[in-house]
Amino acid sequence: MRFICSKTALSEAIGNVSRAVSPKSTIAALEGIKVRVSDGSVELTAYNLEMGIKTSISAETEGSGEFVVNSRLFNEFTRRMSGEELTFKVDDNLTVELSCSATECSFPAMSASEYPELPKVDSARSFKVKQTTLRSMINMTSYAASMNESKPVLTGELFDIENGSFNMVAIDGFRLAIRSELTDCQESYHFVVPKKALMEVSTLIKDDEEKQCEIFTNDRHIIFSIDGVYVISRLLEGAFHNYKLSIPSSCKTEVIISKRDFSACLERCSLILDDKNKSPIRCEVGNGVIKVNCKTAIGKVNDAISADISGETVTIGFNNKLILEALRAAEGDKIRIRFNGAMKVIEILPLEGESFIFLVMPIQLKN
Repeated sequence: MRFICSKTALSEAIGNVSRAVSPKSTIAALEGIKVRVSDGSVELTAYNLEMGIKTSISAETEGSGEFVVNSRLFNEFTRRMSGEELTFKVDDNLTVELSCSATECSFPAMSASEYPELPKVDSARSFKVKQTTLRSMINMTSYAASMNESKPVLTGELFDIENGSFNMVAIDGFRLAIRSELTDCQESYHFVVPKKALMEVSTLIKDDEEKQCEIFTNDRHIIFSIDGVYVISRLLEGAFHNYKLSIPSSCKTEVIISKRDFSACLERCSLILDDKNKSPIRCEVGNGVIKVNCKTAIGKVNDAISADISGETVTIGFNNKLILEALRAAEGDKIRIRFNGAMKVIEILPLEGESFIFLVMPIQLKN
């Protein structure tokens, strides 16, 4: 078995699939990349039993077959070759010989017989979304996914598609993030995708406004098709929080403020906060000014930011990190912040519309 291919194309393919290589597994083959050689193409697959990534490149081939190779050796030998055209030969003993110009090297491979097949997903249930839109939705919500494995379904993100609206939702019990887009999809989809798989999808997406990602799903798995790279992931089981019930229907106080100014203020507060020195931020809203106060054993911060404020005055406490992460995820130079009293959720929205809604639970202040 022999194939000749481009170093650049192969290096990119290895880099893409290696994200799903299992670092440690009871199945030794899963710690490598499966290579399948067929007429005119070389297919690479990595799978850790929770997520798999598959792609293929064109190549000049002789013979066909498949084998598994150590991902690190495969990547490093390929990347460090001096020329652009690589020649691979695999003998009956599964020894891989790689040559390029005057350089030759060899390394062992394994049989692919123990490598599990990737899950099959019916192509009938599918929809499309712009790649850049999907990346924006992931990046603006993933920060709010839970890190607590005691409720696994909340470590993922809900895809809620209904009546031409696509909502992506993450929640961890202290905050909630929703990113909304209109969609041409008229079917209803409700499933939860692990955050890890979504972060890999986001990484694979390039800056091209016209390219689409096609998504295939069934009751157990999902496939994202991105420029010839397929990311396959299991779906998370369990009842996701009914997030629509958490969104306030009205507000008593609304603030329009510069996101940069408010973020800079909270970042200054971060200088006196750490794991040993914790304190809520005290925020007084009213009369065109937001007053921010924070005090710990390290020091104290008193600050004031002008803002467009309508409604009742309010004094509220919150976790600095939770608000800062929401601000960093928000789009736009200015944002709206809504309050419904000292112990009701804080709501962060864009200046116009509701393309995103970020909710953060307050902290009760001591008098």
